[in-house]
Amino acid sequence: KYAVKCGGGSNHRFGLYDAVMIKDNHIVAAGGVAEAMKAAKEAVGHMAAIEIEVETLDEMEEALEHGARIILLDNMSLDDLRLAVTLNKGRAILEASGGVTLATVRDIALTGVDVISSGAITHSAPNLDLGLDFLD
Repeated sequence: KYAVKCGGGSNHRFGLYDAVMIKDNHIVAAGGVAEAMKAAKEAVGHMAAIEIEVETLDEMEEALEHGARIILLDNMSLDDLRLAVTLNKGRAILEASGGVTLATVRDIALTGVDVISSGAITHSAPNLDLGLDFLD
């Protein structure tokens, strides 16, 4: 993640302390989008950024109704991304994610979303194999 920042990119988060990220499993565990948003707001208060991942336009609308400021649109078609931008009316920051490649990023950008994220830039990077041996 540090290398991405040094290379001029922006990071989603550096750790769990940066922002609340409500994922699909959190939504299921909470009983729905509204319940997950309510629980997150109660847990962190009004000052923390809360981002919620949605897979449908209906979920996006529900997230907007409950005050989502950042919405991650997961694996949506280009048509759905365009419609999401129209329905959003500037109420939240819209982030497109899933299926982002060099071949698709331009078309995704042209939908009008605010942010495009790609995990490939970090999860495909090789790790440094580092060890420490103590000698007697």
